[in-house]
Amino acid sequence: MKFKLVPVAAAILSTVGAFNVSASDVVTDGWEVHGYASMNYRMVEGETVDTEYGKPDYKTAGTHGKSTNQVEFTVKKHTELENGTWSDFVVRTEYGNGNSYAYTSSGSQKQNDEAQFEVKETFVEIGGLSFLGDDTSIWGGQRFLNRASGILSGEFWKQSSGVGAGIQTKLDGKTAGIALVSADPDAGNATHDAERTTATSLDFYYYGVKALGGSFDFDLKVMSQANKGDSADSGLGASITYNRDYYGFDGWTQTAIAYGEGVAQNRGVNFGGWAGGDDKAQSIFFTSYGVLNISDKLQMGSELTYMAALDQLFGAEDLVRYIAAVRPSYKMNDNLRLEATASYGHEEGKEGYFGGRTGDSIDSKIINLEVAAAFTVNADYFGRPQIKPYISHIKADDDASAGIIGIKSGDSETIFGIHTEIWF
Repeated sequence: MKFKLVPVAAAILSTVGAFNVSASDVVTDGWEVHGYASMNYRMVEGETVDTEYGKPDYKTAGTHGKSTNQVEFTVKKHTELENGTWSDFVVRTEYGNGNSYAYTSSGSQKQNDEAQFEVKETFVEIGGLSFLGDDTSIWGGQRFLNRASGILSGEFWKQSSGVGAGIQTKLDGKTAGIALVSADPDAGNATHDAERTTATSLDFYYYGVKALGGSFDFDLKVMSQANKGDSADSGLGASITYNRDYYGFDGWTQTAIAYGEGVAQNRGVNFGGWAGGDDKAQSIFFTSYGVLNISDKLQMGSELTYMAALDQLFGAEDLVRYIAAVRPSYKMNDNLRLEATASYGHEEGKEGYFGGRTGDSIDSKIINLEVAAAFTVNADYFGRPQIKPYISHIKADDDASAGIIGIKSGDSETIFGIHTEIWF
């Protein structure tokens, strides 16, 4: 049976909105729509490719997202009452994240069960309750809580992604909160595990502590996992984030250090369905990224990220990953920006890690050089929407390292692409 979703959804929203607005004590009631889209047309020797060239593992920093047509919409219904109480209902939908195929109009998208239409967030937040205070709110549902990502790697290093609830308030002008979030690693699989291994994180956070010319954010996450045995059922992660200008110059930076062990091995504060680890898992993570305003026309983004096993990380002993990347951006005029990206990524571990790596595959060094022209309605560094033709050249230190990141032949590859992006 087929449903016409758009008319049905419109009717429901109209009915619910009309009902709420008619309440005599409502002073504000309305909808907001925000969104994001990333369409990456990438060609290598005449074909599309299903690789991100190691970008999620901090090996490259070019325009390598493999999603050919990723679309997100976030709808929020905000209501305020005369007594000061307010509520937000938020729904975030997503389509095509991680799909690398260039689909046509034949309907083949429906035959592929990967990267289909998904509801990523659905939660309600209520604030201004008389018995909690004006600065306090409570929330429940599925959400991405307190996310942060590198500016050039694009990797989220901090978040709690799952289903749960929490409370947030202000303490001496700073944001403080507690949240309980759970995620099932096998959720979404075609066949589920016979026994669930639900991961749970109890989050404590305190943000906005002003010091040393900037502000500090503090996160602590106590994690657990069900049905994993005593050696893999707990974890602890913590991070300190420092926000300020660009190391004393005009611009901004975010610098963070994190520690994780056990279930929290993945950068300490990066919780979701990927969480897990045993009592040998222990890691350290450091990142610093931001944008320097050099002149009215010239800006530069940069990122330095390092993560390493203190014992084991993802089951690998002595694993070390780091990347150094810069992206200068020159504003030709209000509608054209020229960009160049350069990155150096490195990975190494003890012989035999990740399924028996030996020889040249033990140690990888990857250089990525890219040039691009961004056509946009606003040529600032973050000006969007934009259509960005680019050429990206990736070179590894050897064929084995190149094969790990998806290069089919030799130690280098050149990608021609056009990346289209918008957020609103």
